Amino acid sequence: MASVDIAICTFRRPFLAETLRSIGRLDTAGHAIRVIIADNDVEPSARPLVDEMKGQLPFPLHYVHAPAANICIARNACLDAAQADFLAFVDDDEVVSRQWLAALVQKAEASDATSVLGPVRALYPATAPAWMVGGDFHSTLPVFVKGTIRTGYTCNVLIRRTASVRHLRFDPALGRTGGEDTDYFYRLTALGGSIDYAPDALVEEPVPADRATMAWLIRRRLRFGQTHGTLMRGAPLRALPVVAAKIMYCGLMTGLTAFSPIQRRRNWLRAVLHVGVAGGILGMRQAQHYGQPASS
Repeated sequence: MASVDIAICTFRRPFLAETLRSIGRLDTAGHAIRVIIADNDVEPSARPLVDEMKGQLPFPLHYVHAPAANICIARNACLDAAQADFLAFVDDDEVVSRQWLAALVQKAEASDATSVLGPVRALYPATAPAWMVGGDFHSTLPVFVKGTIRTGYTCNVLIRRTASVRHLRFDPALGRTGGEDTDYFYRLTALGGSIDYAPDALVEEPVPADRATMAWLIRRRLRFGQTHGTLMRGAPLRALPVVAAKIMYCGLMTGLTAFSPIQRRRNWLRAVLHVGVAGGILGMRQAQHYGQPASS
């Protein structure tokens, strides 16, 4: 059986206790499990909670203080502390399903993939708008390009700790703006690594009220686009006309779907994404999204 380190980066989020309890209920399929908690606060604020949870979990808990307010510092601390065959990342505001880890490892072993992504299903509050729930704008799935996954995310992923990727680290320059996971997995695939998908490796994430807004979705899509534009290779003068055409097309589709609450917003968010791509290509500075107290 494989050994797996489960890594959780945290920053002042009490929901971490729920995440750990769900991990304690895992169907391990005989795999050896250890949990790494990287506390990204200036003070070791998560340590009391982790110490309390040690007696409630059937797996060893390893606490790392990794200050401060830069998610890449915490992610890299998890990479440094990892010792197992595989390293899995999950966020501190998520709950894993019983089969989550077994499904990730099973897919990795069957396909020999370097990394395996799982789905993140959003759980909406009762106050969320009907269009948001119906369109499911917050759930996370991998993006396939011509049948291949070229990059990934850290909210639900398993990484095989091969010699070729063990030296990879998250870029601290992206640790406050976001996009560090996209950058990391682009570099992983550039090294010849492969990314697969395990649809049964389900994780659920409650959507806080402050994220259940169109304004939050716009900021998120803009940041996604900026990250993609920053990481694009090639001459901006060649790429910008294509990006501009996509912005105009999505703007047109927004108008044509004006009477559809879901499609209108979906098309508008696509336009915002491409505006972000253009900004990234042009070197526009990204806003800082990390380093603030998290929603509970």
